[in-house]
Amino acid sequence: MSGHSKWSTIKRKKAMMDAKKGQLFTKLGREIAVAARKGGGDPETNFALRLAIERAKRANMPKETIERAIKRGTGELKGRELEEVIYEGYGPHGIALMVQVLTDNRNRTVADIRRILTRHNGSLGESGCVAWLFEPKGLISIESNDKDPEELALLAIDAGADDVQIDDDGFVQVFTKPDDFQWVKEALERQNIPLLSAEISMVPKTVMKLDEKATIQNMRLIEALESLDDVQQIYSNLDISDEVMAKYEGGE
Repeated sequence: MSGHSKWSTIKRKKAMMDAKKGQLFTKLGREIAVAARKGGGDPETNFALRLAIERAKRANMPKETIERAIKRGTGELKGRELEEVIYEGYGPHGIALMVQVLTDNRNRTVADIRRILTRHNGSLGESGCVAWLFEPKGLISIESNDKDPEELALLAIDAGADDVQIDDDGFVQVFTKPDDFQWVKEALERQNIPLLSAEISMVPKTVMKLDEKATIQNMRLIEALESLDDVQQIYSNLDISDEVMAKYEGGE
């Protein structure tokens, strides 16, 4: 679990600084549009939309772009009809992958995913082949900065968190039941605790630890999948050590 959360946190921070802002904005815009289509265009009454807008603002998406995405979702502006799909498969050495996409063309998307998996010695599986290895949980990441991580963890538990983990680098990972997620998030915000990220995530029940070469091989696969415009999120049960992460980010 710690490997998964650390990977998602670091990748999210990296994404916010990514030079390919156009691709990032495309993905965030799609998320906003789908949330607005499902629950309406008012973020005060549509929690999923509020979360999507928060993520867009953290990525410095322009206000006008956010508003256009909402209008596409509510039908005020014409746009492509997007469909939510989750593909399941395996990375090298049996790592489990769940790939969440928003697409207007399933055939194109599955062909792109299969091509990347094959190129990186992975494979696409049948629906349900790895889903049982994951469970939905609210995941809230807090960067402690000048605050005591232990104190932040206690505040999260008091707010109703299911589990709290403190990483060596000072990140506090808060896990909640999906139904408690909104309540815990809002309780932490009322305490003026700045949240690095907040989302409903598919968290692996157990993680797989591979050697350095195999771990980096899977990380390259995950990054290649993330480069696809249709891919919104990738969940895996890969455990990644700080040492391997440092080497990967350093380009070794």
